[in-house]
Amino acid sequence: MAHALLEKMLAERGLDGRIRVRSGGIGPHARDGMIASLDARIVLREEGIHLGEDTIVSTDLKAHDDLLAGADLILTMTEEQQRLVRARTNGADRAVYTLSEFAGDSGDIRDPVGQDEARYRATRDEIKRRLEASLERLLRLLA
Repeated sequence: MAHALLEKMLAERGLDGRIRVRSGGIGPHARDGMIASLDARIVLREEGIHLGEDTIVSTDLKAHDDLLAGADLILTMTEEQQRLVRARTNGADRAVYTLSEFAGDSGDIRDPVGQDEARYRATRDEIKRRLEASLERLLRLLA
C-alpha cells in the first residue's frame, strides 16, 4: 500500500518516473513476486488507485542485497524490519528509517494481513498520513 500511495503522491506533483519506488519484504514470509492482497487493492481503490493483481510485486530483500546497496533511502513499516535491513547492509551507512520515524513520529505500522477490511483501511490511512507528513523531506533528500 505504501508503494502505491507514494507513487500516486509523486504523480500528483508531476514527479512520476523521476523517483523509483520499490516494494520489498525482509521478514521470514517475504518472497519474490508477492502481489498486493485483495483487501489492499480494495482499500486502495477507494483512493483512486486501481491495481491489477501484478501491478506491484514485492521483492524478497534477503535474496537481493544489491537492491539494498543501491537504495538512496529505505523506509520500513516497523522497527524490526529496520533492524533486519540494517543487519543485511553490514553496518554500511545507509539511510534506513521507519516511515513513522522519517515523518517525525514514532510507532510501528503493523501489517494488516489476515485481518478485516476495516483494519486494512485504517492501515492505509496511517500510511497515507505518514507519507504526507514526510513527502517534502523525501523530495529534499532525493533532489
